[in-house]
Amino acid sequence: MIHRAAQIGFSRSAEAYERARPGYPDEAIGHLAARLPAGGRVLDLAAGTGKLTRPLAAAGVDVLAVEPVAEMRAALPAWVEAREGTAQAIPLADSSVDAVTVGQAFHWFAEEAALREIHRVLVPGGALALVWNRRVEEDPVNRRITELLAPYRGDAPTHRFDGWRAAFEQTDLFGALEERVFAHRQVLDADGFEERIGSISFIAALGPEARARVLQRARALAGGGTAVVPYRCEVQTCRAR
Repeated sequence: MIHRAAQIGFSRSAEAYERARPGYPDEAIGHLAARLPAGGRVLDLAAGTGKLTRPLAAAGVDVLAVEPVAEMRAALPAWVEAREGTAQAIPLADSSVDAVTVGQAFHWFAEEAALREIHRVLVPGGALALVWNRRVEEDPVNRRITELLAPYRGDAPTHRFDGWRAAFEQTDLFGALEERVFAHRQVLDADGFEERIGSISFIAALGPEARARVLQRARALAGGGTAVVPYRCEVQTCRAR
């Protein structure tokens, strides 16, 4: 089952998501690729528009994508093998991939059932990798973004407070997470801020008038020019037991 904000919001915002969401720094992709099995088959789960799928493929990884939202899946490159599915119902056979990657999405399905399904499709000892771009909350621009978003989040899950880690604590299917952090940033003008905020699921899922008000406020974040949005790109890897 897909959260309502994700189903509605990402179906509306696939194009904005692809244009305005940050990619991942080359150092993070290199670090991740080095920890994936050489020559192995990799599933990019909840692949979205391919923000992680593309650089993995460019790094020589044999990758296939699973994504539940049709509009996001349609934005994937034509050369990517893409299938409809969710983390709780992955359309692959047992022990059929050597690694699973999840970019900016694990918080949507952080539960024991999803980890069991991921474990099912992995070969014994296969790798699971989570990749996140986290906005640096201490930064003044990011504080203003957080203030703008807070009234609209509702029950949409977030990765900000590490609540997703509880899923690993509830099962012994995977070993300890190895973590690395890489500096990253976006430079956005008013149009970029509008699309960046508009790509967020629970903002895109708002009614037209409320969404328009939020996007108007988002444009003001550029201050008439451009602004830097700093991120921490986190890469966490572990092995199936």
